[in-house]
Amino acid sequence: MNLVDRILKMLFWLLILFIYIPIIVMVIFSFNPARSKLVLTGFTMENYISLFNNVRVWESFINSIWTAGVVVVASLFLGILMAYAVVRYRPRGSTFLDSLIMVPIIIPEIVEAVTLVIFLIIIGFKLSPLTIILGHIAFDAPLAYLVLKARFQGWNREYEEAAMTLGADEITTFIKITIPLMMPAILAAAFLTFIWSYDDFIKTFFTRPTGFETLPVYIWNRVARGRLDLDINALSTIIVAISILFAYVRMKLIKE
Repeated sequence: MNLVDRILKMLFWLLILFIYIPIIVMVIFSFNPARSKLVLTGFTMENYISLFNNVRVWESFINSIWTAGVVVVASLFLGILMAYAVVRYRPRGSTFLDSLIMVPIIIPEIVEAVTLVIFLIIIGFKLSPLTIILGHIAFDAPLAYLVLKARFQGWNREYEEAAMTLGADEITTFIKITIPLMMPAILAAAFLTFIWSYDDFIKTFFTRPTGFETLPVYIWNRVARGRLDLDINALSTIIVAISILFAYVRMKLIKE
């Protein structure tokens, strides 16, 4: 191994440590007795017990789940149709269309969130859970499109052609042949979009109505008010664990 390889390897591990040490510390302190916030003094589950007895946490959790669920369904619907249309029919200007779809992913999220809020104010649209969902779809639909487009481009159409040769029309072939064969990619896109919507803070914070909290917004409201109770560490640990689980399942689906 030459000097450059060693330096790159060292930088890689430094980056990993920089990213994961704060998370590891957070997980450890989530089991720390509530009487001590800065010094590790023991092991207890009282932070998790306190967390699960908190009504606001459950309300925020339910809000996160159902909004993310709606976003996933809508994003998959749009992503499947866009990817299928672009790959199968190659419309004129498809390169420009690809670039246009990529814009919500490329631009900073806070710019997109502020722009969306200003637009909603101009047209007189009241902030509600619907505005949160629309804001998330603006990012998640292109994300689903990218995953599904890659799958559409990499597979053989022989099954579709065989079905159509046997008399199936295009819609029937799409529903009974294309969708089932695309299921691993669809599930991978679903997990990816769910993770992003479930964990999102910036766009949710800007587009939510007063009093509506998802888990990331709930954590922010607690921390912003200086309430650094250790049950926040417990809640953050659970969110990280869920995200890691979904990311792992998504990677397994992609490999398949």
